[in-house]
Amino acid sequence: MRPRGVRSAAGVLCALGLGLALAGCGDEGGLRSAGPTPTAVGPVRLWPDLPPATNPPIDYGESDIQRVPDIEVTDNDVHSVDPVAVVRAEVRAHPDTYTGADGMYEQTARAIEACDTAPAACPVLRPYYRDLTGNGRDELIVGIRMPDQQVGVRVYLAENGGLTRIMSTVDQVISVELAGRDLIMRVGSAGIPGYEYRTAWSWDEQQGSMLPTRDEIVRVKPSGVGPSMVPAPHLVSPTPTPTDRPVPLPPEATP
Repeated sequence: MRPRGVRSAAGVLCALGLGLALAGCGDEGGLRSAGPTPTAVGPVRLWPDLPPATNPPIDYGESDIQRVPDIEVTDNDVHSVDPVAVVRAEVRAHPDTYTGADGMYEQTARAIEACDTAPAACPVLRPYYRDLTGNGRDELIVGIRMPDQQVGVRVYLAENGGLTRIMSTVDQVISVELAGRDLIMRVGSAGIPGYEYRTAWSWDEQQGSMLPTRDEIVRVKPSGVGPSMVPAPHLVSPTPTPTDRPVPLPPEATP
């Protein structure tokens, strides 16, 4: 007959959750080894004697920050402004600019100027609104169709009665999605067949702009080949998901 004290002690250990040491806790169980544990290997710095860089780092994203001229925002509410007027104001402020954060194809700039008379050909896409900065107010998210399947994406922050552009990028966009306060862009990978770039743009308080905080190259299904082994990301989209019945959009994603 086993002493009651031994049985009680084993029961207390089981109750405390010491499952790593106790492989099986029961009337007939006993202490058993969990097996060898891999040795922890810490990071190793390579070439520790390399001298530090002499040039100070450039503040990435600083060139994307710009006050939009001639645009007034009532009560700092971006819902009160016309997205076409916002983009048009930037085009007029930077004529003949084809590269950089303000770059615009000439034919795209002409189409933006004609949005009022030819709305069907207007390249400014439906706007979206989301609090991306955490200030409790929505920011304005604008897409601009451009040649060669490229899309310009710009984000505007309302402050001091006007608009500040806090993000501007152009790429061959596959999709643009919202996940919390992140803007996720999937773009084609030029020169690397079978892959795509996925970039998460997030608000950076220090820079006062949206920065690409997470960037990855992802293997996707090649044409004519079996399904990809990479699982599709579970992201929140600002557009309704097709279902058997309509699903209402959350209030912050409604334009």
